Amino acid sequence: MRAAVLYSAAGSLLLATLTAAPAGSAPGAPGAAESRGTAAAAARARAAGIDFGKCTDMQDMPGTMECGTVSVPLDYAHPGGKQIKLAVSRVRATHKDPGNSKHRVPRQGSLVYNPGGPGGDGLYFPLVGLQPKWKRLAAAYDLIGYSPRGVGRSAPLSCEDPKRFVKAPSEAPSFPSESYKKERIAEAQAYARGCAKRTGSALRFYNSLNNARDLDVLRAALRENRLTFMGASYGTYFGALYATLFPSHVRRMVFDSVVNPSPEQIWYRNNLDQSAAFESRWADFREWVARHDDVYGLGKTATVVEHNYKKVSAQLAAEPAGGKVGPAELQSAFLQAGYYDDYWPLRAQALSAFVKGDPKPLIEQAGPTTEAAAEAENSNAVYTAVECNDAPWPTDFRVWDRDNTRLARIAPFETWDNVWMNLPCAYWPAPRQQPLDVRTGPGELTPTLILAAERDAATPYDGALALHRRLSGSVLVTERDAGTHGIGGGPNLCINGFLDAYLLEGRLPEQRAACAPHAEPEPKTADDRSQPAPLKESPKGKARG
Repeated sequence: MRAAVLYSAAGSLLLATLTAAPAGSAPGAPGAAESRGTAAAAARARAAGIDFGKCTDMQDMPGTMECGTVSVPLDYAHPGGKQIKLAVSRVRATHKDPGNSKHRVPRQGSLVYNPGGPGGDGLYFPLVGLQPKWKRLAAAYDLIGYSPRGVGRSAPLSCEDPKRFVKAPSEAPSFPSESYKKERIAEAQAYARGCAKRTGSALRFYNSLNNARDLDVLRAALRENRLTFMGASYGTYFGALYATLFPSHVRRMVFDSVVNPSPEQIWYRNNLDQSAAFESRWADFREWVARHDDVYGLGKTATVVEHNYKKVSAQLAAEPAGGKVGPAELQSAFLQAGYYDDYWPLRAQALSAFVKGDPKPLIEQAGPTTEAAAEAENSNAVYTAVECNDAPWPTDFRVWDRDNTRLARIAPFETWDNVWMNLPCAYWPAPRQQPLDVRTGPGELTPTLILAAERDAATPYDGALALHRRLSGSVLVTERDAGTHGIGGGPNLCINGFLDAYLLEGRLPEQRAACAPHAEPEPKTADDRSQPAPLKESPKGKARG
């Protein structure tokens, strides 16, 4: 009853001030109904708040992490219609200064984080406050994670039986035959039909614009007048949409590893650019392995390393390792090395061991994990739905075939795998949107921070330059000659210094700034097989960014 009374008494004031519609959303304008619906949903959420309590369905969680839910409309044009619940997590600000135990750090509000995807789950993010590099931020902010719509516990999407999704072993031809292409076209068509069958008419509402609107409802539910947000990879895209739709609602915003937001790039051309960039990153990895030939014995040049990789792939095509690791599983495992150089020593060691007759490390690292099948299928379903809904895609396979056949001549490592992942969008049954033109003028948006690594393959560096041009007052900080995907809070202390200065003090460089690259990983022997655990999203087969 109290929430209803608060909403009745304060609703009109909240609508007018705290959740004002974006400029240009006059009655009858495109998106006007959704704008009004967002304001109504945000007012309702502010009144209700979030009832945080024990994380009952999450095992082995530290006692400081709390969980709750926030309701958002499935369709913002009809905010009083069907609601879905988003799972939210929180660790309260510790107020503990890691450099001075006697100093109590004042709370600055909530820091909301998204790890990317689409399909990435940020529910566990608040635990990052336990890591030394995040303790200063954890002292000043309530760390807030959440599962975006469709992900995990938030009205989860599914497009096929998870057991089918993780079937292995599989092929991964760099130059597929016509018969193989026909097989994959049929699979893509079936997958698109499965998404529609399992989700029905609700499928169209899983998109980036609604993710941005959900973020504003979450802000209101946290009772924050303005949002402090950090998005990595895909999180930068709907973060940029948020900044365009709700510029006056932004307090501080960090874009880490940036998706190119230009409307013409969403999403078909971004995928082409990504495939090209992964070829360069694959070369970086092979050159590193060659420099450590004394450890791995895979060749003293990148060309010889690639020869050994292709030899292993051919062997796996003839006889899958452990009956479950074929060429596709090998490619997926080594694609992770394109995202995070933390994986370089492990992948090199596994390849080396296989060449020398020991398949166990490769099976451990590349074999499908049946226990995570449902989570992986859900993540892929959300990825597909969001990207297919967000923008027009070529509907004639001849366009895909032409563009990617050309690209594969110079970038064979990832090109066709990327095609098969996205091809359901050619046959998508739901209506497509026209991407929003991300842009803010002088004085519309508080200064924001953009972080990017020059050789990032998942979100090529041109995306950071494009966002920097489009968001007036933004500042770009670059990690030179490095390619790890998602750099905030990582091993580069220079990058972390800019991040902390901005989020804790609001300080930014006057112009662009740059940091030297973080140190390359050290090679590891067969005795050290521990898996790295990057904070950011894991490639899902491949992650968007």
